[in-house]
Amino acid sequence: MGSDEGAEGAGSEVRAELLSLGALDRAIAASPIAYLPLGTLEFHGPHLPIGLDALNAQALCETAARLTGGIVLPVVYQGTGGGHGEYPWTIMMPSPEAIVANLTATLRRLDDFGVRIAVVFTGHFADEQLAMVDALTAEWNATQSALTVVGTGVNRCPDAPLPPDHAGAFEATLLYATAPDLVHLDKLAALDAHPAVDPNDDPYGTHRHNPGHPLWGIFGPDPRSADLTKAPAVLAHLAGWLADLARAAQ
Repeated sequence: MGSDEGAEGAGSEVRAELLSLGALDRAIAASPIAYLPLGTLEFHGPHLPIGLDALNAQALCETAARLTGGIVLPVVYQGTGGGHGEYPWTIMMPSPEAIVANLTATLRRLDDFGVRIAVVFTGHFADEQLAMVDALTAEWNATQSALTVVGTGVNRCPDAPLPPDHAGAFEATLLYATAPDLVHLDKLAALDAHPAVDPNDDPYGTHRHNPGHPLWGIFGPDPRSADLTKAPAVLAHLAGWLADLARAAQ
């Protein structure tokens, strides 16, 4: 037995791009589920990477797949919508049509390969992105395909341990669970010297678009106060919720 076969036989690898034909066929025969993580390239302050949405979506899909079986396709680093379109190093698609065409072509091939549940999961949850996922899900499931699409976003867990945000405590904590070396809260202004001053104590207000705000472009609870020790529990909770959605569709 070669090293490649040994790794596949262990059943721990769920990333489709790393699996051979035999391993993919065995995975889908055992559990016909494929996860399609979506994200984008978007400003997330000085303390987080621009690929955060995609990285978190990929990590959650991989963790869920280890619970349900199945495979995880490579993350799609394309997104649409949101209020950060003109921020540094944000690259948004002006409309969802090209993304939907990509996803639809992928779903057709997954159907051919025997996949019966496709979880389209977005870490970028601007209203426009969620509307795109919802529309794709409804349109696909109205067809006669044997494949069912489950479409949702990271912000939709009804009992998440932390409220969803943009580059705040939630996203920073979730990323820390799998990529702690990419979370640099020390790159933000010191909390004691530069507290967040939010009108009406609203951490989601448009005032945070002001480059002079200590949390410029960050919307949600202050990440400088985040308890990163909660990261594994946050990841496990959200992955369990996502896995339950996939199971419920079977």
